[in-house]
Amino acid sequence: MLAAAGAAAAPIPELVQKDGRHALMVDGAPFVMFGGQAQNSSNYPLALNKVWAAIKDMNANTLEIPVAWEQIEQVEGKFDFSYVDTLVAQARKNKVRLVLLWFGTWKNTGANYAPEWVKFDNARFPRMLDKEGKPIYCLSPQGEETLKADKKAFVALMTHIKKIDEAHRTVIMMQVENEVGTYGYARDYAPKAEAAFNAPVPEAVLKRKKSPVALAASGTWKQVYGDYADEYFHAYSVASYIGEIAKAGRAVYNLPMYVNNSVRDPLEEPVKPWNKNFASGGPTFDVIDIYKAAAPAIDFAAPDIYSPDSKKFAATLDKFQRPDNPLAVPEMSNAAEYVRYAYLVLGRGAINFSPFGIDYADYSNFPLGHKATDKTMVEPYGKIYSAFRPMERQWSKWAFEGRTYGVAEGDDRAPQTIAMKGWKGTISFREWQFGEREYFKEVKDLPAGTDKPNGGVAIAQIADNEFIIVGQHARVKIDNADGKPTMWARVEEGYYDPSGKWIMERNWNGDQTDYGLNLTGKPVVLKVKVGTY
Repeated sequence: MLAAAGAAAAPIPELVQKDGRHALMVDGAPFVMFGGQAQNSSNYPLALNKVWAAIKDMNANTLEIPVAWEQIEQVEGKFDFSYVDTLVAQARKNKVRLVLLWFGTWKNTGANYAPEWVKFDNARFPRMLDKEGKPIYCLSPQGEETLKADKKAFVALMTHIKKIDEAHRTVIMMQVENEVGTYGYARDYAPKAEAAFNAPVPEAVLKRKKSPVALAASGTWKQVYGDYADEYFHAYSVASYIGEIAKAGRAVYNLPMYVNNSVRDPLEEPVKPWNKNFASGGPTFDVIDIYKAAAPAIDFAAPDIYSPDSKKFAATLDKFQRPDNPLAVPEMSNAAEYVRYAYLVLGRGAINFSPFGIDYADYSNFPLGHKATDKTMVEPYGKIYSAFRPMERQWSKWAFEGRTYGVAEGDDRAPQTIAMKGWKGTISFREWQFGEREYFKEVKDLPAGTDKPNGGVAIAQIADNEFIIVGQHARVKIDNADGKPTMWARVEEGYYDPSGKWIMERNWNGDQTDYGLNLTGKPVVLKVKVGTY
């Protein structure tokens, strides 16, 4: 629940870590964002109705939405926070938390969201130079005046958020800039950048980031990192810039802050030097350590995922889920083939899962996203969220305790196994609810709605032999890890009420359990107990 007006302020949101796991603490307890991110241009008061309608249909508890530098400081030094005021007030009315996305110096590597007085004054706010000394589209991370102006605007924003929201904690996190780096250019080649590139690598970076190839232990960027030097230097430059902004903002109002990025290929082995194949300088998985060295005020780096390939999706999660980096997916395609990944991400203990484009504006980013801009786009996610939301605080706690697991149906449609404490889960797909495949080899029919991979299961082990299972289009079997004969003790279908009490709707047995727990297209919540004999 959101804090009531006039009530004592809840503790400020913060990220905590224990045994390599992470939790976002909201109102003093773990909180998972069952979220949605609005389109880029929905960040205006009159556009918000189309946002709230979609967020409601999605059953989301969190909205991610931009605040643009150009809209709060159209004239230098004159700030207008009327949109922020409207947004926060409406979020409270809709009982939704907010993550604000600061579109400042960079949005998707460009300067589109900077004010006009910044965009076109290249003398004061320099752009990067290419190898031939020509200015390119991206503002330089070496620009002192640009940093000063961006920092001033961000501090003003954080000051205003504290003023209007400190007693409510509606805003729970900030994203600083958006998908930074540069496409097609390795780094800045302006004189100031060249001087820094040819200077010794900072000690903080040397301690965290080892070279992929054996070179000098210290020295210039080229001497230490060889062919990786351009990308690594650019990452350090951008991260240092962002870190200064985040540090100044947190000094005013200490909300958690993160950076997002357009990912590079997570299956590339070994990881090769940048070759115009991703945004150089962004917080891709290979430079997380550089970001942590250069920007300690940033809590974590997170991937924006727009590749439906199941192996790449899982590998991306592997690269970003680290003992020093919480797993979060703050932006992802909203297309139908991505729905299954909710179970994988939430089951792996993520603090955030937020598909992009969650509003009813007349805009579709197909083929990266869904063709539709109506309920057909959000309802598949809404069904999953409606299963989780009644137990969102319990799930958040279990995730922080390392009790949760998740799978998404792979493109190969093969069964998958989950190793749990004392038990093994086997998840298979495209199964009928009755019988084993071997019994009906002549049957060629397939369950309705399984033309494409769309199954998924998330499991929380709530006791030694008890589990909460949420899923769809999947068959779940649980066996003893030591091979002892296993049987279901009890399988209850139900839900948690607002007080955290389990409410049983019916007990599954007989045909409903003889062939595993068979989950159809409607997400279901089961409380399961197993035993051995």
